[in-house]
Amino acid sequence: MAFDLGNLLQQYMGGAQGANNTRAEQDFDRVAQEAPREAVAQGVTQALRSDQTPPFPQMVGQMFGQSNPNERAGMLNQLIAAAGPSLIGMLAGRGNSGGLGGMAGGLGGLGGLLGGLLNGGGTGQQPQITPEQASQVSPEQVQEIAQKAEQENPGVVDRMGDFYAQHPNVVKGLGGAALAIALAHMASNIQRR
Repeated sequence: MAFDLGNLLQQYMGGAQGANNTRAEQDFDRVAQEAPREAVAQGVTQALRSDQTPPFPQMVGQMFGQSNPNERAGMLNQLIAAAGPSLIGMLAGRGNSGGLGGMAGGLGGLGGLLGGLLNGGGTGQQPQITPEQASQVSPEQVQEIAQKAEQENPGVVDRMGDFYAQHPNVVKGLGGAALAIALAHMASNIQRR
């Protein structure tokens, strides 16, 4: 029996309200393998933006916590690249005044890490966080970074949706409601084609 992507997505056309959240996890798995990556990216992006899901920074922190070290590094690099130099400057701490590096229990370790990358790089290119470095960052710190990145560049949500379309196993950790929203948007996008 062949897999019918259109038929599967049809059940999500009315939106996420009537969707079976447990089934959405299974369906998302199948759709992520069969649908065009752009459609998956748009669906994930809409789930990240939805007012029916937790705020973007919270979901990014949650996905970070469920990611492997390579995914964590990739995700941090996406956030930093999207937000640009101002975020890096804030994270680098610039002492204990004003920057995120000075927050109690905050991002001091990451600020030092990024500061070292910036000072040691000297190549003029965007510093890259390694999997080893990313493993030193907590989901709570990533949530703070995501919040600042979104303030600096709201387009970071699109960028993260695209990144996570390449890592659907991590997206499944958001739960059935978020996946149903993503599937509803994918269904709508694919139907328009």
